[in-house]
Order: sequence, then structure tokens, then C-alpha cells
Amino acid sequence: MSDATGVPGAAVSGASEVVPAGAPTLPVVDVRSGMFGGSGSGDTSGYGHLVRVVEMPPPSARPYGGWFDEVADELDLALADDGLSLDQAVEAVVADRGELTFYVRPEHLLTFCRRLRDEPGLRFEMCMGVSGVHYPNQTGRELHAVWHFLSVTHNRRVRVEVTASDAHPHVPSIVSVYPSDDWHEREAFDMFGIVFDDHPGLTRILMPDDWMGHPQRKDYPLGGIPVEYKGATIPPPDQRRSYT
Repeated sequence: MSDATGVPGAAVSGASEVVPAGAPTLPVVDVRSGMFGGSGSGDTSGYGHLVRVVEMPPPSARPYGGWFDEVADELDLALADDGLSLDQAVEAVVADRGELTFYVRPEHLLTFCRRLRDEPGLRFEMCMGVSGVHYPNQTGRELHAVWHFLSVTHNRRVRVEVTASDAHPHVPSIVSVYPSDDWHEREAFDMFGIVFDDHPGLTRILMPDDWMGHPQRKDYPLGGIPVEYKGATIPPPDQRRSYT
């Protein structure tokens, strides 16, 4: 899988400056400087010239090993009933450090999750929630939505990851398949600005409705911001917006 697909890494500005030519490389998703990767606020840590490359495991080839191949085979067979193959539904599969990750194409996410839940050989009954990640230098794939699923029946865990760009931060909601993901998607929307299409009530869950920006994005200003809660009021219960 080439870097042109950006899976799981992509061309990142600054990467060529720190990776020697000809050296074997892993997919690079970010290059950070300073102790905390912040900029513009003055570095008093003494680590201002520190450069750190954030690398991800490369896509894996078969065999993945252990039960990972059984899950991939079951998915391939199940998706065939939807007119898909596993290769069509996913951009890449990564088996690394005892964990299995599927990088799923957004347009096939709902079909993929429904098969994860319903197929007897898979039975990932539980969605443990979704996390957001922001890689501001991964052009076109800045936002990642990461779901973790648990099969109680088979005692297995898998990770599913979908990406979106800052310019079009939309990914499908999976609440229609896993209703328990409702509030998790609202939190990822609130903190990262990931828009979960067809969510039944995608509103902020931690910050006030009129809060500007998404605080867990890497480009959100650290310190020195106005106290935006000042003057905020809480309406009485019978005048609050609906959450359904």
C-alpha cells in the first residue's frame, strides 16, 4: 500500500527533513516539535528544538496470524452477501502488537459494522465507543474516528478506523447499528468537530452550545484564550433544547 492512499500514514510536511534518504520508513502521520507540539505560545521547557516523528505500523499482508485471519475470512464471506469484498470495504488492515485494525472506507462503514455485529462467526456485540484523533499535518486525512468493538461470544477485540478531512469532516454515524455509541459520537463531535452524518441528535455534550471551536484539536490555542464561560447562563429545564 503506497503512501498516496494515506493508510495508515500519508505524506506529511516536514517528514523528508528528518528521515534520511534510502532508510526504511514506517508510515508517518505527523512530525512534532518542542516538548508538547505547541507553537506560538513561547517554549519555556528548553525542548524547543526537539523534533519527534509520529509513525504508525504499516499495512499488513496475509497471514495476519491467530484468530485475525478467521475474522478477516468471516468478514470477506459476509460482505459478499452485500456485493462487497473485504478489499473493497477496507483501505488497509493492520495487525500489530496483538491488535487488529481495519481502516474502513466511509461509504461502507455501516455495512461493515452491521456484519461485525450480526454474523455468528463474528458477533462483536459491544461497541466500546468512538475516539477522535487530529493529525493536522496528514493532508486530506486530518481527522480520524476510531471505534473499538468487543465480541463477548468469542472474547475478541477489533479496532475500526475511518478518516475525514478538515475541509469535509463528515463520517457516517453508526448509532443505527450500535445505539450505545450515541453520546460517544456527540463527544467526538464536540471535542474534534467530526460530523457524524445521520446521528439522531448531534449536539455538543461537554461544552456550551455557543462555544467556538473544538478544544481537543491540535491547532486549538493553548492558554491565553478568553474565559468564554463568562456571562453564560443555564436556562430552566423546561426551556432547554431537546436531546432527542
